[in-house]
Amino acid sequence: MIINEALIDLNTALDTKEAVIRHLAGLAKKEGRISDLEKYVEAALHRETEYSTAMGFGIAIPHGKTSAVTEPFLCFAKVDSVDWNALDGNPVDLVFMIGVPEEAGTAHLKILASISRKLMKQDFRDSLRNVTSNSELIQLLQNSDLGI
Repeated sequence: MIINEALIDLNTALDTKEAVIRHLAGLAKKEGRISDLEKYVEAALHRETEYSTAMGFGIAIPHGKTSAVTEPFLCFAKVDSVDWNALDGNPVDLVFMIGVPEEAGTAHLKILASISRKLMKQDFRDSLRNVTSNSELIQLLQNSDLGI
């Protein structure tokens, strides 16, 4: 599965997007999804310099496509309030992070599109904000027909 309980942190007390990306990449590294932490973080941060991955509604979806990713992954974090340079000017409190291997073609775009569509719905965003355990989040994602 692209996400598991070890790739989720519901109590992230970090205050910058770089710190959040680095933290979530560390979870993916621990799970064997990333071979080179710095290379992945660099790819994800480079993507942020092109344009912010904040989509509004308090949500960011940073992503990195690099040979440092050994297996596709999706991480999730609830954060207090992080400035992610969102177009709507609002801070981020929910972060999904995607990682795919360089040779994965457009796999990250399919994951991104699936999540983005669902995140447009207020009830889904509310449900994400209200989860209290990693297993509850997994259940919510499985029941949401995301195809991940």
